[in-house]
Amino acid sequence: MSELRRADAADAPALQRIASAAYSPYLSRMGGQRPGPLDADYAAAIADCETWVASVEGTPVGYLVLADDGSDVLVLDNVAVLPSHHGRGIGRDLLELAEARASARGCRRIRLFTHVTMVENQALYERIGYVETRRGGDEGFVRVFYEKVL
Repeated sequence: MSELRRADAADAPALQRIASAAYSPYLSRMGGQRPGPLDADYAAAIADCETWVASVEGTPVGYLVLADDGSDVLVLDNVAVLPSHHGRGIGRDLLELAEARASARGCRRIRLFTHVTMVENQALYERIGYVETRRGGDEGFVRVFYEKVL
């Protein structure tokens, strides 16, 4: 079981390490493109977005970044879990937290996107009720866009 808490500035290096471990395996699939989370500014994400950390025995093992799009939609900007902790329900816990936070903020929908090659993520999103809304190019990537109505 993981503990979920709001991230603070001191968590930025841990979030970067988690992103590196979680997203680096996709580099070969993506034909040389770098997933955005590998180069994200996690200090800025913590300062500017609603950012959460999942910890096991006090050690950060996952995170969630939520962004407001100015409407009744909450954007799930980034979610990642250390590969060594996959299959333990941590990703699902973070996604359920996103839904709870969206509801608390009065949002009626959550949107997210993932790279077309990240099929494991797509399967999880679809299992928990996200619906694919479109596929297409965006900022040089081929992405799959999802939405969940709450």
